[in-house]
Amino acid sequence: MIGAPLYVLLFLVVKATSKGPAFYKGLRMGQNGRLIWCWKFRSMVVDADKRLAVLLETNPEMRSEWETFHKLKNDPRLTKIGSFLRKTSLDELPQFWNVLKGDLSVVGPRPLDIRCPERAAQEIQSKYSIRTEGILSVRPGITCLWQLKGRNELSLKERAVYEEEYVNTQSMWLDLKIICKTVCMLFFPKGAF
Repeated sequence: MIGAPLYVLLFLVVKATSKGPAFYKGLRMGQNGRLIWCWKFRSMVVDADKRLAVLLETNPEMRSEWETFHKLKNDPRLTKIGSFLRKTSLDELPQFWNVLKGDLSVVGPRPLDIRCPERAAQEIQSKYSIRTEGILSVRPGITCLWQLKGRNELSLKERAVYEEEYVNTQSMWLDLKIICKTVCMLFFPKGAF
């Protein structure tokens, strides 16, 4: 595999700069509502979910930011190398394993984040406040249209609008355009945190 040295290097860097595993797996909703595990290089401290709960409970500004963007611009949970991995999207490289497994495609709507499998449908509806049937009708991807239109500076609702636009206009040419622009964004990241 051509990228193997980069994977090994990132694995070693993550392990050397913070305690815990090099990889993180997050539960996501994929095509037709199927739950899948998406892999990433770990960019946060090991107990990030517990710390998030405390942050959201004690800091109203962060809670508002989280509810709008599902991200924190100055996230104190990031590791030393985590911020770099996020800005360059290198943390997403392990998701090519998900592509090989057939869970993801290279381009498509991003898989929807799930915290509680038993309440997945209700969680998606309350989080995105839109109908998600169209988004869930296609295989999710590693990169997507909204990542080119503002990345994490877009609210969840704005991202969902771009996801629906992609589903309604998808083509090989659109996918190639998204891939080319994504590669450029690795070197000139904007809107990533």
